[in-house]
Amino acid sequence: MTEPQVWTLIGVFATAMFGTLTLMSTMFLRTMQNGFDGVRTELKNEFASVRTEFRNEFASVRTEFRNEFASVRTEFRNEFASVRTESGSEFSGVRTEIRAIHERIDHLDRDVSAIYRHIFGIDRG
Repeated sequence: MTEPQVWTLIGVFATAMFGTLTLMSTMFLRTMQNGFDGVRTELKNEFASVRTEFRNEFASVRTEFRNEFASVRTEFRNEFASVRTESGSEFSGVRTEIRAIHERIDHLDRDVSAIYRHIFGIDRG
């Protein structure tokens, strides 16, 4: 064990072992880092796509609600307009009937006055 060649072989073998260990650990760390970076990138991309899908879906739902509310608003306006028109025509009919009754009452008053004057002889004068 005193031969320089043995000590040289031991040194070369030890150096080769430490070099191999260093190389393997460095490669393992790089592989792990690349794997983690790949997973991180995939997760970022997946979350970004999910976020985009939600934004698009919410925008679509928002548009559908706006369209539905606009159609409901239009239907209500049309219904109120038709009710307003019907009410106006009904009130117009009632006014016409009241005017006709008023004219009959005016004629009745004239007729009762004529009968009164005839019975009591006021018109023979």
